[in-house]
Formats: sequence, structure tokens, C-alpha cells
Amino acid sequence: MIGDIKRARDLRLLDAIDAFKRQPFAEPVWRIAREGRDPALGGASNSRWCNGTFDVLYTSLERDGAIAEIHALLSLQPVFPSKLRSFVHKLTVNATQTLRLADFPTLAKLGVDVDRYRERDYSRTQGIADAAYFLGFDGLIAPSARWECLNAVLFTGRIPPDEIRITASEKQVIDWDDWRRSKRG
Repeated sequence: MIGDIKRARDLRLLDAIDAFKRQPFAEPVWRIAREGRDPALGGASNSRWCNGTFDVLYTSLERDGAIAEIHALLSLQPVFPSKLRSFVHKLTVNATQTLRLADFPTLAKLGVDVDRYRERDYSRTQGIADAAYFLGFDGLIAPSARWECLNAVLFTGRIPPDEIRITASEKQVIDWDDWRRSKRG
């Protein structure tokens, strides 16, 4: 169909991404998953670091960073979901070819408007992730838009399943109201 035509990748962006060193990433990360969902399972999404054409697993290097990301997503609903039961999980990841974009000056050099990074305009970041995936990276590290920390976005199609392991799962359901109150002051 004509509406399904994909635009060509930006060759300058591909060259810029390809110039980055592929780095190993073997650190614990945090993930929030709703009850009944495998916290190590990725999926395609139309989000900051995915254009919906490959599977990603969004994680954070900090526990509160992971919670803040999901809280921001749930806050987009007309009414904050009150019956949703979500849990905090700690995972261990062993990736070998990660793209590290760990600061705003690096993102700016790749064309990201860092002054608007917290907004939900994902066109440039999706292009960066698409280029990284196309070039064979297995994930990327980038600043969180919701918390002062780094997130690890794992391309699950590039990482063997046994290299993403759940190491701990909290038994307590996240109390979103309590978390909001505790972080406000």
C-alpha cells in the first residue's frame, strides 16, 4: 500500500551512529511490569526509542527511574488506572554491542532538540534507534526523560534470551499514590 512506504534512512545519521564504539553492557537494570507479564519480555512500540519495527525492552539503571517512566505513561490516561497491579523487577543484562548516548551534548550532536527532550516528539530519537538497530547494535543507553538517570533500551531481537535474566522481583504492588507523595517532597 502507498501509505506503508518507508522513507530511506538518513545516511549522515547512519554514519554518525556507526562511528560510535560498540560497548559491552553488563549492569543490573530495573523494569516495571504489570501483573502477569514477563518483565524480561520486550515488544515493538511507538515510543521514544522505537518506531514499532523491532522489539525493545525499556529498563532503567535506577529503580525510581523505571517507576517514573511508567508513571508518566500511565498519567497520559484520562483517568489514572486504579486497578492496574504493577511490580518492580531487577534484571541482569549481558549485551555486547551497546550504543552509549549517556548525555545531552551527545544527543544534541545527533540532532536531538535537548531543550524539548521531555516532550513526546520522538521523530529524531526513533530515527537514532532505528539506525542503531539497522547497524547491529543490541541496545542503547540514554538519559531518562522522566528522572535524573540513564535508561537502557535493549533490542531484544539482538540479545540472546538467556542474557536477560530476572534477579529479583519485589512482592509489593507499586502504590502509585504513595510513590508520588514520597517523591514530591
